[in-house]
Amino acid sequence: MKRWLPLVAWMALIGSALPAHAHKPSDSYLTLRIDGERIDGQWDIALRDLDFAIGLDADQDGDITWGEVKTKHGDIAAYALSRLRVGPANAPCPAHVTGHLVDNHSDGAYAVLRFAATCAAAPKTLSVDYRLFFDIDPQHRGLVRLEYQGKTRAGIFSAEQPEQKFTLAELSKWHQFLDYGKEGVRHIWTGVDHILFLLSLLLPAVLVRFPLPGGRWQAAGNFRAAFWDVVKVVTAFTLAHSITLSLAALSVVSLPSRLVESAIALSVVLAALNNLRPLVFEKRWVIAFCFGLIHGFGFASVLADLGLPPESLLIALIAFNLGVELGQLAIVSVFLPIAYALRASRLYQRGLFAGGSTAIALVATLWLMQRAFNLQLIGG
Repeated sequence: MKRWLPLVAWMALIGSALPAHAHKPSDSYLTLRIDGERIDGQWDIALRDLDFAIGLDADQDGDITWGEVKTKHGDIAAYALSRLRVGPANAPCPAHVTGHLVDNHSDGAYAVLRFAATCAAAPKTLSVDYRLFFDIDPQHRGLVRLEYQGKTRAGIFSAEQPEQKFTLAELSKWHQFLDYGKEGVRHIWTGVDHILFLLSLLLPAVLVRFPLPGGRWQAAGNFRAAFWDVVKVVTAFTLAHSITLSLAALSVVSLPSRLVESAIALSVVLAALNNLRPLVFEKRWVIAFCFGLIHGFGFASVLADLGLPPESLLIALIAFNLGVELGQLAIVSVFLPIAYALRASRLYQRGLFAGGSTAIALVATLWLMQRAFNLQLIGG
């Protein structure tokens, strides 16, 4: 094992550079209500993001107070509104601030900027150009809720798609479905803790272990057995997180964000350690299901924070969930053939399986300590 220690150390070093709160990326929540020529808006922006962009924590003590936010109201408004254009490019609807508040979302405190814009005429097609934070964080997303004559449309702004046009008389549910489907794919691909949990369960899929004293992992005899093992694991994880994602997004069950994020980190630790000192190796789908219930609460944070009405929330929920599954399938389709081809090699069994599981356990332990005890051990 000594010859693999440099590999383990390298993987742990790379992993420690990953954000501790990788599960919850940078998001802001924009609501626009159109009534004739007037547009009323509310924009919830994370204080941590604003602090990074314009500096809110004046005394640098790590605690942003209401007083510090209040002194920066003008800067917050100027910074945010300069990165939002509502209306045609040649005749944007001028906006002015109507109020400042602070609110709590699942991942912390947010500045609430209320504003109003007046257009030259009642728009039939509303153009929205959103540029907040993209210059400093390309992974940032702007989640928008558009309300017009009792209809609601949700959308997502990204660095790749910063401008969108909404035909008010034809607020399309299909476009909303596609938006949230793509967001589900992105969320699983950028949710590093979810990916590491899934990989911890997939790494043994191409190996077998016999229940004997001193038993060792050995290469699986055929692809079919490995394939069905993966199917059971992914299906159990999918079913479990779909259940709690739905319950949490529909506000049936609610758990504190800190508890959920800590439990997700713990699930990664235990799944990785189970590869090194197996307690469950025949029915790992049970682990996938049990901890998948916790991961579902994590997936729900984006949808819950947006506050969509029931008819739009259902569409967003189904599309987001399908997007997550497509993202998972993409990961599995790349992982399984490579893992199967390498399963009998020392590179896989000692390096990727044993070394990778060790590195994942170390990284997830740091995440757990940071999330549970509010420490700053690694970047994030």
